[in-house]
Order: sequence, then C-alpha cells, then structure tokens
Amino acid sequence: PMIKSFVRWNLRSCERLARRYPRFFGYPSYSAELEGRIRSSLQRSPASVLEAGGIDRPRLRRGCGFIYDGLDIEDKPACHEIYDHFLVQSIEDPVPRRYGVVFSMTLLEHVPDNRASVRAMFEALEPGGETHHYVPGSNHPYALATRLVGARLQKILIRVLRPNVDPHTSGYPTYFNHCTPKAMTQCFREAGFEEVDVRVFYRANEYFAWFLPIYVLVTAFENLCRDLDWRQLGSGFVISGRKPVADPESRTAERRT
Repeated sequence: PMIKSFVRWNLRSCERLARRYPRFFGYPSYSAELEGRIRSSLQRSPASVLEAGGIDRPRLRRGCGFIYDGLDIEDKPACHEIYDHFLVQSIEDPVPRRYGVVFSMTLLEHVPDNRASVRAMFEALEPGGETHHYVPGSNHPYALATRLVGARLQKILIRVLRPNVDPHTSGYPTYFNHCTPKAMTQCFREAGFEEVDVRVFYRANEYFAWFLPIYVLVTAFENLCRDLDWRQLGSGFVISGRKPVADPESRTAERRT
C-alpha cells in the first residue's frame, strides 16, 4: 500500500505538472501521425490492407471497402472475427498474400530480425503499395531501461509503477533490432523501398511518471535532443515507404532494351 500510494502521488503530480506547463512537457502525437499516413494511403482505394502485430486490438475496421487482414505470432478467437483473414506467423516470414498497404504500431521493436521483416513486408506489398510503422527508438532512456530489466521483471514493474496500463498488452520481449531512424531507413532502402520518409518523436516521459524528479529530468533530456535534432536519441519514429511500381529487375531489363 505504501508503494502504491507513493506511485499514485507521483503520477498525479506529473499529470498536474504536464497540464500546467504544456510547452515543456507536451508533445505531438505519433499515433496521429501514423494514422494520418494510413488514411492517406486508404484514399488511394487499396483492395487489401494488412495490420501486423495488431492481435485483437486493431486500428481499423473490416467492411470499409477493402480486405482487412491481421498478422501476429499470437492467436486469439476474436482475431478471426475482427479481420477478414488472420495470419498466425512472424512478420519476419514470407507473407502468403499481397496487399496495397501494410502497417504496424509498436511491433518492430519486438522482432529479432528486422532486416527479414522489412524484406517480408516489401514482398507482401503489391507494386506501388505503401507501408507505415511507428517504431520505438532503441537509444531512448526507456528503451535502455526496458532491456536492462528484461521482459519478466518488466511485467511485474508495470503492475506496480504503471497501474493504469493493462499488463496483458505490455511487457513483451524487446530486441530493438535496427530500431533507430538511420538503421531502419537503411533496411527499407536495402529492401527496395522508395520515398522512405521518417518523422522522429522525442517524448516517452510517461514511462517515468512514477517518480517526479526522474520524469522532469527525462523530459529535459528529450527537449534537448529535440532542440539539437539528435534523431538517434528520439523516443521513436514513424517511417513509411513505397514499393516501386516495377521491381528493380524489371526496370533494369527495361533500361537495357
């Protein structure tokens, strides 16, 4: 009870502080950025869309004029009702269907081999298809702390330090493989994506709201990274890419003829 009271007091204090000084503690929404990019792709009327890692918490709805499929390594009964088709596999493995749009939200930090996942998503896209992802950054203090404590201890700490967060939707093993703007951009370009676009975000202070002094220090660090454009130290980034209308082999053959 004493620890819970301590955490609750700090959470309330951080919330009040953020409301009073929004310019210091506030931040743009990476979720809104990702959703805006997805909506822009949907305006091109793709025949099919794949959400990777959404499990039973999808960001879209089926029955909106396109085939809406899901993919995850977990399988829950609701998944087969939420999506038109649900694929139980890793995003690192070849995807048996083709899509106009592939997207994910906080998935790629949990994937051991993101070179493989980016290649698989490239192959899963139809020519001209687009992909959009929000990827937590591997160099932010919360990412370093997550790797330090490990998945098992993380689930315990979530219950104590972040009581408003559902522990069943957090605490998965993290690898942060190529989870920096520079490394992920390289993965995208090596896979063949064009028009690779990255927007970096710097705010993940809510992970430290259980203790007010750390919350303030982390926020100051985030603001410094943002002001100095230290992109590799961001809390995460939204990255998009487009598959060429013609594959590289076809374009090379066209140039030769």
